[in-house]
Amino acid sequence: MARQSIIKSAEFNLFAPQAKKVSLAGSFNKWNIKTHSARKDTKGNWKVDVDLKPGKYEYKFFVDGNWADDPRCNWKVTNLYGSQNCMMEIK
Repeated sequence: MARQSIIKSAEFNLFAPQAKKVSLAGSFNKWNIKTHSARKDTKGNWKVDVDLKPGKYEYKFFVDGNWADDPRCNWKVTNLYGSQNCMMEIK
């Protein structure tokens, strides 16, 4: 009998009070900027929750048409375009 992976909710946050639209993309959604839209609170904090299985994931925010790093991310890897992606691990 196969063991099922436990899915955990990961919360991603970005402070961008001037932004009009923020989404999250990464290896968990094939870098699709349309599937994980963030919601803005009254203080300018954007939040999106993503259900993920245990593993390592690369990600970035997409803010008003431009890629942006997560300023809270301390673990980054170089991507194919010569810039860096943020990394996170779900255990």
